[in-house]
Amino acid sequence: MKAKSDFPTVGETLPEGQRPDGTPFRVLIVDDSMFVAKQLNQILTSVGFEVVATAADGEAGLEKYKELFPNIDLVTMDITMPKMDGITALEKIIEFDKNATVVMVSALGKNDLVKKSLLTGAKNYIVKPLDRKKVLERIVTSLNK
Repeated sequence: MKAKSDFPTVGETLPEGQRPDGTPFRVLIVDDSMFVAKQLNQILTSVGFEVVATAADGEAGLEKYKELFPNIDLVTMDITMPKMDGITALEKIIEFDKNATVVMVSALGKNDLVKKSLLTGAKNYIVKPLDRKKVLERIVTSLNK
């Protein structure tokens, strides 16, 4: 009987959440909704991403980013949150690290805020309710920008 090692790995691809060397991309999730944060966590970890931290508002998200820097590859940032909104947190993260990869998470109908966040430096956006395929598509695209 042949072992798995007897077959070449033709066309084998790494999970979307991993670099070519097999190490996971590290993600910070910033969202005041525990449900959305948990959903994002499940979607991302299911394809190999490592969620290194979560924060419930922009202020905590900014602090976590600074604390984890430079060992952070991507931030998902809700737009509407208490204490500090996502756009302000985005501005402060970009001020701190102009190469930060931030993907905004927004409810439907917040087009003006999404546009502002993209002009501020966000790499992409995800619309709630979350769609697994779109979440992964937008995040993977953002990491390759």
